[in-house]
Amino acid sequence: MSRFLPCIFLLLARLLAVHGLGEVIYAVNAGGEAHIDVYGVRYEKDPLTGKIGTASDFGKQLVIGRVPPGDQVLYQTERYHHSTFGYDIPLKGDGDYVLVLKFSEVYFNAPDQKVFDVMLNGEIVAVAALDIFGRVGRGVAHDEYIPFSVAGHRLTAGGQESSLRGTKLKVEFVKGYKDNPKVNAIFVIKGRLDDVPKLPPLPREEDLDSETEESRQMPSVHPSSSHPHPHTSNNKQQHQSAKRRPSGPRTPDPYASDDTSSMLPVFVAIGAAIPILFCLCKL
Repeated sequence: MSRFLPCIFLLLARLLAVHGLGEVIYAVNAGGEAHIDVYGVRYEKDPLTGKIGTASDFGKQLVIGRVPPGDQVLYQTERYHHSTFGYDIPLKGDGDYVLVLKFSEVYFNAPDQKVFDVMLNGEIVAVAALDIFGRVGRGVAHDEYIPFSVAGHRLTAGGQESSLRGTKLKVEFVKGYKDNPKVNAIFVIKGRLDDVPKLPPLPREEDLDSETEESRQMPSVHPSSSHPHPHTSNNKQQHQSAKRRPSGPRTPDPYASDDTSSMLPVFVAIGAAIPILFCLCKL
C-alpha cells in the first residue's frame, strides 16, 4: 500500500491545483499533442491541425526558460500562419473569465522581427504590438493574462466592450507587417486573475536584483563617505598599489653589476688587433 501513496498524493495535488484554478473550460496545445501540465490542466490536441496555419515543433531543440521540464512542450510547439487566424472558445454563461495565452520565441534572435496583435471578437485589442523576443528574449516562456467578463450578450475586456455573438469567444492573432502571428498554447478559466498561476520572474531580473543588493552591501572606500567621488577612489587605489610591497625575495638587477668588468673582453680584442694592423701597414 505504501508504494501507492506517492501516486495518491500526486493525484490529490493535481486535483487541488485544478480546483484552485477555478473552472478550466478550454485548453489547447497549439501545434502539438494533448498534454497535462503540472497544475493538472489538460490541454487538448490542436483542433486546427490540417485546417489552417502551420504546426511547428521547431522549439523542441531549445530548453525553454521559466517553466519546469515537463511543461516545456507547451512552449516548444506552436501554430503560426501567414495571415490572421484564431480559435473559437466556448463560454459558460455570464461571469468573470481569464484567457491565458502562452508564447515563446524559438526562431528569431532579435526584437522587432515578429510583432502582432491579439484581438477578441474582432473588435477588442487584447494585446497590442506583441514582440515576444522584445519582452523576454529567445527560448523563454511568456504568458499574456487577459481578464474579461460576460454579461448578457456583452463582452468586456480592458475597458473595451463588444457584442457577443452566440456562446463562443473568437480569439485572433492578427497579421501585421512583421513576420507571421503565432501562439504556443491557450487556456481559459471561469474565475479571476488571482486564480491563475503565474510564471516566475525572469532570470535576468532576479540576477539584476541580486547584483543591486550585493552592491548595496559592499563597504565604501572611505569610512567617512558612503559615496566617494570616482576620481578620488581611483587615486586612492593607485596610491595603495604604489605602497604595496611585492611578495618573495628581491630579484638581482642585471644592470646593477660593474660596467668595467663587462667591457674587459672588448679592451682585450682591441689590444690584440693593433699589432696585426701595424704589420699589415708595413707590408
